[in-house]
Amino acid sequence: MSKPGSATIKLIPVDNLRPGMYVADVNCSWLDHPFVASHFAVKDDKRIQEIRSLGIRELYIDTDKGLDVSNAPTEAEVREEIDQRMEALADEIGLDEPRVELAEEIHRARLLHKEANQVVKDMLHDIRLGKQIEMEHLEPMVENMIDSIFRNQDALLPLARLKQHDNYTFQHSVSVCALLVSFARGLDMDRDLIKQIAIGGLLHDVGKAKVPDEILNKPAKLTEAEFGKMKSHVVQSNLILQHTPGISRIALDVAAQHHERYDGTGYPNKLKGEEINLYGRMAAIVDVYDAITSERVYHKGMAPTAALGRLLEWSKYHFDPKLVRIYVKSLGIYPTGSLVKLDSGRLAVVREQHPDKLMQPRVTVMYHARKNGYLPPEDLDLAAPNCQDRIVGHEEYEDWGIDPARWVK
Repeated sequence: MSKPGSATIKLIPVDNLRPGMYVADVNCSWLDHPFVASHFAVKDDKRIQEIRSLGIRELYIDTDKGLDVSNAPTEAEVREEIDQRMEALADEIGLDEPRVELAEEIHRARLLHKEANQVVKDMLHDIRLGKQIEMEHLEPMVENMIDSIFRNQDALLPLARLKQHDNYTFQHSVSVCALLVSFARGLDMDRDLIKQIAIGGLLHDVGKAKVPDEILNKPAKLTEAEFGKMKSHVVQSNLILQHTPGISRIALDVAAQHHERYDGTGYPNKLKGEEINLYGRMAAIVDVYDAITSERVYHKGMAPTAALGRLLEWSKYHFDPKLVRIYVKSLGIYPTGSLVKLDSGRLAVVREQHPDKLMQPRVTVMYHARKNGYLPPEDLDLAAPNCQDRIVGHEEYEDWGIDPARWVK
């Protein structure tokens, strides 16, 4: 399911980190640290204290580039354990059956996604000008997004991955909204509650309108002051929404708590466990998932299956473990829009989930990995009795020079 990790990359507790080691991965979302890269040499105790202060409990070191720790598990061993947990989830329970055929919903979903991005872009512009959020402009659009996901979520959700660097902030908000709808649906919540959670997702980052663009888009390590300013967007979002007529307490909680962490290491209030309400715990999971699967100027987007694996890994400390399991099942082991490798050596884009067979989605085969060339697109149902192919792992579009926008649509 995942690519094998190097035997020289090991997972260690932060308490075992020493000067002379080389951090291969700080093992948290880029949202939660100010470093321009997640890998670097540890030169002194000051850097160790900086890492500790961010709430990081475990990280990966590269023993080829620095000191070793005996008996620490390798990255390959960690990934193998996560793969086993993912496969066990696939056997437990599936998604709801879609109500309409994918082909019927795709056109509506594309138009809706475009409209939602424009609405949120205009809203953030208005906030910068000091204008108030007008809920009557947002609620019908959120209702339409919920309708689309209930009809067939495989039409709208893949569009969440298609973002432009300069438009990340508002496109991320639309994606979080859509993903929260799917998540809440997986929790069998009622329609009105789903709507309030979705509105919170759409508005969760409005406080970024108060953060200077040079900080939001800085392609370098943030200073301590800049990182503090970045984190202040949560408080700013809360202030803006408290003065928004018609906003619900549920939507406010989504925005106010999406950076809290289950072990109490989040912000702004360092809430712990169920001190963070259900909606805040949901939003934290979705916010990180969308962030780490998105391409940024200085952060390479992660394949969706790999990102779900990291959420399972991080649920040891940062996220509600039960909710992470439900979130994985709400999207599927290989989320729609993922690039996967088949046993035949061909690459395929995941098109649609099978509710009771999450390891065997419908795909479009379009590339041959061994021959390094495109194939005539072919739709394939991996769950069909006569299908002889199967998924053997997920892939990164970038590694094959494939433009996801050409296929995720």
